[in-house]
Order: sequence, then C-alpha cells, then structure tokens
Amino acid sequence: MLKVGLTGGISSGKSVVGEMFVALGVAVIDADHIAHALMQPGQGVYEEVVRHFGVGILNPDRTVNRSRLAEAAFGPPNQNDRSRVQELNRIVHPAVIQRQEEWMNEIGRKQPQAIAMVAAALIVEAGAAKRFDRLIMVTCQPEQRFQRWANLRKVDQEAAAREVTRRMAAQLPDEEKIKLADYVIDNSGSLDNTQKQVKGVYEELRRQAEKS
Repeated sequence: MLKVGLTGGISSGKSVVGEMFVALGVAVIDADHIAHALMQPGQGVYEEVVRHFGVGILNPDRTVNRSRLAEAAFGPPNQNDRSRVQELNRIVHPAVIQRQEEWMNEIGRKQPQAIAMVAAALIVEAGAAKRFDRLIMVTCQPEQRFQRWANLRKVDQEAAAREVTRRMAAQLPDEEKIKLADYVIDNSGSLDNTQKQVKGVYEELRRQAEKS
C-alpha cells in the first residue's frame, strides 16, 4: 500500500483535487472530517477543547460552533491578540493523526496495493510528513484564494483577503512545503488543467503502489 499525504494552504483547492483522486479510484479521507467527528460532545478532544477555550465556543445544543472556535484560536479580526491556534493544534493533531493511521492501516489490510490518501492542510506543520510515502502539494495564486474564500463565505474581496492572510500566517509558506513535496499540483488554471495534473500524478502513484 502507498500512503499519500495531500496538502495545501487555505482555499488552494485541496478538496477539489481530493475529489478528482477519488474519481480515479483513490481512497481519500479528509482530516477536517476527522477533526469534526472528534469534536463532537462525548469525545475526549471535545472536552479538552472546551476546557481550554471555554463554553463560549459552544452552540445552545453544546456542539462546537466552528466559527467561534476559529475566532478564539486565530484571534478576533483586525486585532493584535496573540493567536492560540498552536494551542488548538496541540489538542487536536495527535488524535487526528492516530485516526489517520488507523484508517490507512485498515485500507492496507483490505487492499495491499491500494493508494490511501489523507487530505490535510497542516501535514507539514504537524510534523506528520514522514508518516507518508509520498506528499502532494496543491498551490494557487493569493488572489485566487481570496476570491474562493469570498465566494464560499459570501463576503467581499477585502474581507476575504484579510481573513485568508490572517489564517495563512499560522501555516508555513507554500514555498517551504513545496520543497518537501514529491508532487506539486498548480491549481491556478482551469479545472481541466488541474485534472490533467491529477491524472499524471495518479498514474505514477498507481505504478508505485503496484510495486509495494
């Protein structure tokens, strides 16, 4: 089995690329989905997050309000309060990485020549890159990130630029992650162009998985 990490900065199009790999037959799991499941009431991660960030991050039904948690972790917009995102990551990352490992091992038991891909924004920042046989980096231009965030969150371009820039400050620059990547997919162009790149990478991964 080939263990593959798929990473990319905020609004780079990592999820779209992941869906393209799924369409080609790759088993893909999203770290955000794992984290969301771990932050449900009754989970140990949930209890730790609430203990550190307070009940103000909760909805009336006691579930985590992800927007409030993001504000608590990254700091209020347009303010210079110290970011607590590293504190959040120290709680969440170990549990997410453990679930990823369990999932990949299960895939390997069922399909010894499978490609098991984990999509996660902070693979490098979490020190998890070495857990994978191959690392794929998705990148695009800053202006595209701002536009995608604006479209997704229904905010204006200026507000999107501020928020994306603020969140990117908690991540390593793309240039640093590209140096560590085995493959780079440039998602700055058309979807057709991205798809061609994905197919080329997939074919190489497929050959490697068959030899594993």
